[in-house]
Amino acid sequence: MPDTYICNRVHIIFSTKERRSVIAAERQAHTWEYMAGIARNVHAKVFAIGGTGDHAHLLLGVPATEKLAEIVQKIKANSSRWLRSEGVTRFEWQAGYGAFSVSVSLMDTTIEYIRHQPEHHQRNSFEEEWRAILARHGIECGVPNGTHV
Repeated sequence: MPDTYICNRVHIIFSTKERRSVIAAERQAHTWEYMAGIARNVHAKVFAIGGTGDHAHLLLGVPATEKLAEIVQKIKANSSRWLRSEGVTRFEWQAGYGAFSVSVSLMDTTIEYIRHQPEHHQRNSFEEEWRAILARHGIECGVPNGTHV
């Protein structure tokens, strides 16, 4: 087989520092688009980006030539810098993140889930959502970073 084929689609989630709701609703669409531009610049394929005032969800295709941790670091660092330049005082993302593989059969469901974050969070808090996602992937809350594969 002369070619390499890879399908590495990842649902990435991270929150603002201390889960503060600091991304105003009127700024969110522009923020998600800015983050999409950063992702494209690091060669990730963008399927969906969305969230609320205190967290972001990204569904990205990660190429074989790039490291997931570096992609996330660049998106977080550059979007933080940009949000501060846009007047969001002392903006920071929390240090960690979650990254979960997504099968091709669940792509449409995951895209819709990300696109409808504001509606979803009228019913559930970010903490409830986060705990449910961790549980769905067999990760116990409180397990140190990087110890679950």
